[in-house]
Amino acid sequence: MDRLTSMTVFVKAVDLGSFAAAAAALGLSGPMVGKHIRFLEERLGVSLISRTTRRQSLTDFGRAYYERCRMILAETEAADALAIDHLSEPCGKLRVTMPVHFGRHCVLPVLIELAKRYPNLELDLSLSDPVTDLADDGYDLAIRTGELADRSGIIARRVARQRMVVCASASYLDAHGRPEQIEDIGRHNAIIYARSARFSPWLFPHGDQPPVEVRPNSRLRLDDLDAIADAATAGMGLAWLPYWLIRDRVQAGALEVLLPGQPEFLYDCHALWLQTPHLPLRIRLAVDALAAALPKFMV
Repeated sequence: MDRLTSMTVFVKAVDLGSFAAAAAALGLSGPMVGKHIRFLEERLGVSLISRTTRRQSLTDFGRAYYERCRMILAETEAADALAIDHLSEPCGKLRVTMPVHFGRHCVLPVLIELAKRYPNLELDLSLSDPVTDLADDGYDLAIRTGELADRSGIIARRVARQRMVVCASASYLDAHGRPEQIEDIGRHNAIIYARSARFSPWLFPHGDQPPVEVRPNSRLRLDDLDAIADAATAGMGLAWLPYWLIRDRVQAGALEVLLPGQPEFLYDCHALWLQTPHLPLRIRLAVDALAAALPKFMV
């Protein structure tokens, strides 16, 4: 007999509570179900089920063997599904949540190209900075920047790293001077990203040590990165922003990247999804596409 088939029969008999129910569900005869289970017991040299005139129950070994069989069968189904995915195209709805600016400027173009390539793929995208729950809110994929919370049942893959730079306009630098090192930032006006009256410090690499944290003084606090870039361009102070966001302004001469000798802090960008025995093709292709394309946006 085929061992996997016998495992399938055994698991079904345990799940349904009787040989007769398993036989009906699998299209087998009752004696054939018993034959499969006896085959496993003879092969293993140990009883899986205790039989009396009135009832059948799992032995201690049978209970442990049942749990392992369930895992093996689930992995087998996942492996078969990979082959099916390889020969098919993604379809159905892909629900993704992502930060507003990073999503609009970097993630959205990649997913739109993916949808162009696969006409049966639907996109349901949410651009929102507040963190949402994958399971509770029904998302297939979440894009996160920065440090991740440690949560069980969630798989994370780094898909890019954002270069964070200090920048300012020529008009501001002419009026207030140019910071030459991190310690100089405290003597300048700063434009801060703040949400709900809280703001994160500016971070700078420090060798193998934890990054240096700088909390500059500021009379201008905003919760929109594009608005911060606008304010910096208008000469309101220093800003700490992802390079991809200000690249065009730098190339046009509207902003200048400062502290050229200081290593740039790299903010990790991750794709997150719920742990599952088989990752749907539409999610796997989206993560692979983001990992391949997003680093090009960071340069």
